[in-house]
Amino acid sequence: MHDERLGMGKSIVINGELSASEDLTVEGCVEGKIQLSDHVLTVGSNARIKAQVTAKVIVVLGQVTGNLIATEKVDIKESGSVEGDIVAPRVAIADGSHFRGSIDMQKKDQPTTADQTIGGFETESKTGKPDTQKPEPSFVNGEFVRV
Repeated sequence: MHDERLGMGKSIVINGELSASEDLTVEGCVEGKIQLSDHVLTVGSNARIKAQVTAKVIVVLGQVTGNLIATEKVDIKESGSVEGDIVAPRVAIADGSHFRGSIDMQKKDQPTTADQTIGGFETESKTGKPDTQKPEPSFVNGEFVRV
């Protein structure tokens, strides 16, 4: 069995959707959407990407503007730049790289759902109903305080 790897040169420009069923290295420009569900995307040092990217592993050496969703890992190398949100169970950001956005590090087997609110303010209970339990009042400085 041999390891297949597809490359896209720096003079290539793609507008639209890009999908592949093998690992891909991009050195050119892509605008739109990149989908590599079970494969590795490497954004080369010459690459300029403006897209929503979904892959198993995303390695960034160039510039990406858009959201990154990885089922295993996002790795922003020293020369890499990402402006967008990241959803992945593992994220590595090297010294000297650029990142602006948010990171959601979901466990690999934990789906991202609308049932959970970031920050833990409202979550679904194990019964599937919203947890509406109110905290008990606490006695502080001679007064009852609800926390």
